[in-house]
This record gives sequence, C-alpha cells and structure tokens, in this order.
Amino acid sequence: MKDLSMHILDIVENSVKAGATQVVVDLNYHDDVLEMTIRDNGCGMDTETVKKVLDPYSTSRTTRKVGLGLPFLKMNAEQTGGAVQVESEPGRGTLVSATFVTTHIDCVPQGDIPATLALLITGHPDINFRIRIAKSTGSFEISSEEIKEVLDGVPVSHPRVNVFIRNMLKEEI
Repeated sequence: MKDLSMHILDIVENSVKAGATQVVVDLNYHDDVLEMTIRDNGCGMDTETVKKVLDPYSTSRTTRKVGLGLPFLKMNAEQTGGAVQVESEPGRGTLVSATFVTTHIDCVPQGDIPATLALLITGHPDINFRIRIAKSTGSFEISSEEIKEVLDGVPVSHPRVNVFIRNMLKEEI
C-alpha cells in the first residue's frame, strides 16, 4: 500500500466482507506517533486464522494464493519502529491496531484519509461508522448515525454528503 489511507480502506473493506454492521476507526496522533485502530463486529476469526493473517502467503480468498493487505500494514508499521496487532474472536469481530512513527524516514505518507473515510461512510450506508480523531489540540468524534440525523432524509450516499463529510474530517485531521 502506498499510503496509510489505503491501509484503512483495505482493513474496513475486510470488515464489510466479514459482515460487520459497525466499524470504529480511531486515529490517535501524539508527538510523532500515529496509533490507528479499526474495530468491527463482523464474523471474527479463530485463533489459528489470527496467527496466519499477517503471513503474506495465507489468505481466505479462493481467487488468489496471497493476501497482502495486513502483511504490508505490518511491514510499513515496523519499518518506522511501530507495530501491528490483530485480535479476533469468532462471532465477536476483529480489532486491528497499528502504530507508526510518522517522522521516521521510512513512514509511508498518510494519503487522503478524510476522502477515504468519507468514501467508506457514503459507500456503505447500512454500516454504522464511528470515527474518532485525537490530537494534542483536542479530539473529534462523529458517527454515520449522527450524520444521518443531521441530513434529515437526504441519503448518506448522495455525492454532496461525501464532500460535506470529507471537508469536516479534513478540518480535524
């Protein structure tokens, strides 16, 4: 993955495929570290699968023999001095957390995180997303349920809603 926003997209799309109805994305910026956590309530994985999930030659897909999303996340985090952790339990969902030292010369760019999050929210209107952003200057939290309340009947998938969400998140990130 070329940037952190693509890692977020990959992990959340895995959550969607796992049947999640709720996805929480936490981005915690402090000093020169980004702690990124994505939690879902999808089908989850058993212990054996969790052990294999960071192996690039292991995948649950039948269309190809490799799964590179989480191994690339692990590689990108570790090359900055960070780490990745995956916790999961069948029927309870999955938690993926990654830490990046953002000032490290090998840290991949952040990419357009606001656009990626807006795309996920508007592209999956049936999933309740909760986005939390914490920085030294304060914190911000929004959920797709709150956005739907404010929209008062306007579909969350409307293109102008995407622009609204993207701009709101851009101010916070």
